[in-house]
Amino acid sequence: MTAADVRLMQGMAQRVVATSPELVNADASFGGLAWNWGKGHAGDGASWPRRLWFSGEDLVAWGWAQLPRQVKRNDGSVKDITGAYLAYQVHPGHAGLVDEVIDWYDTTAAGLERTVLPSAADESGLARWAAHGYEPDPDALGDTGSWTQLNERDLVDVEQPVLPAGFRFRTADEAGPEAAVQAHLHAWTPTAYSAESYQGVRETAGYRGDLHILVEAPDGTMASSTIMWLDEVNKTAEFEPVGTHPGYRRRGLGRALLLHSMQLARAAGATHMTVACLGAPGHPKARGLYYSVGFREMSRDAPLIKAKTAR
Repeated sequence: MTAADVRLMQGMAQRVVATSPELVNADASFGGLAWNWGKGHAGDGASWPRRLWFSGEDLVAWGWAQLPRQVKRNDGSVKDITGAYLAYQVHPGHAGLVDEVIDWYDTTAAGLERTVLPSAADESGLARWAAHGYEPDPDALGDTGSWTQLNERDLVDVEQPVLPAGFRFRTADEAGPEAAVQAHLHAWTPTAYSAESYQGVRETAGYRGDLHILVEAPDGTMASSTIMWLDEVNKTAEFEPVGTHPGYRRRGLGRALLLHSMQLARAAGATHMTVACLGAPGHPKARGLYYSVGFREMSRDAPLIKAKTAR
């Protein structure tokens, strides 16, 4: 997986969004692709085989397999990934290619437990996955499961943000790379994110330091942050990621950050905003935050699994 591959995949995401936005999940969105590749390719790229399908010069389908690996995190812990996961997208005008994507995945991840997150709105695609032996993933679908929903709102009316006294908004361009990395580490520890990860994010198409927003606490701590990915073709922007330091939560920072950022996105030309979150009932906090600033569910995943003994 190269940065050039990701740019092609982002272009396809833009074409799908223009006609069938309900078919785009968080891993196949303009911003999600850039974020996931940028933050992880330096450390995990060797375990990321991919295949691209073209019609003429246009990319019309892709598969990005993530295979077993060890993930070293900033607290010194190591997480073993033992199964395979597939991010993919098939243009609705070439829906028949989903069988080729599935065959490629089954060959690439043969002998492993395989998971995938198609859109719940993709009825024909879900039927093809079922025909290949994939079933609903009971763990992912449980009360504390890992499936995601994509949320949306327009940018016609955006409230004025209110920060607690002494806090202020910064951009990554203003605060610098070290502050941007620290903001993420504060919010997401334990994490594999690093200065090298951030450099990868900055190299992706669509990253803008003026749309990477931080909240600085009175003592200089970067207490909250988000990156917005502006799709100029569709005039939409996406939050990915959004996080707040545990010691600064429940003070309204996340809500103020989102409102301020949406105003900046609108000034940059966006008319529409999206953000993904965990959708299971046991994960209400992020969903509640996004709903509080006007987001509502747009689409959701349908997590599937194929046991490693299945062929």
